[in-house]
Amino acid sequence: MGVQLLQALYRLVMQGFQIYRIALIVYFLLSWMPGGYQSGLGQFLIRICEPYVGIFRRFVPPVGMISLAGIVAFFFLTFIEMGITQVFQILFRLVVQIG
Repeated sequence: MGVQLLQALYRLVMQGFQIYRIALIVYFLLSWMPGGYQSGLGQFLIRICEPYVGIFRRFVPPVGMISLAGIVAFFFLTFIEMGITQVFQILFRLVVQIG
């Protein structure tokens, strides 16, 4: 029972990461479209993506006219996902040992 619940939670968290990753890609692509951020989708993506990407804008300087903060944020998301996967692997082992 515990392993199945943990697996379901893990799948849900990983799906969340995939959805957020897609949202980031769309958010970045909208920057190439004139008025992309003024659309309803653009405003929604600003609300959910900019707080995360904004963290990296403070530390990653732009190169010319190009901001690399989005790329760094995107790759850092992968590292976060890998860390959460490790936490779940530890939890899986604990649940199997207990059960």
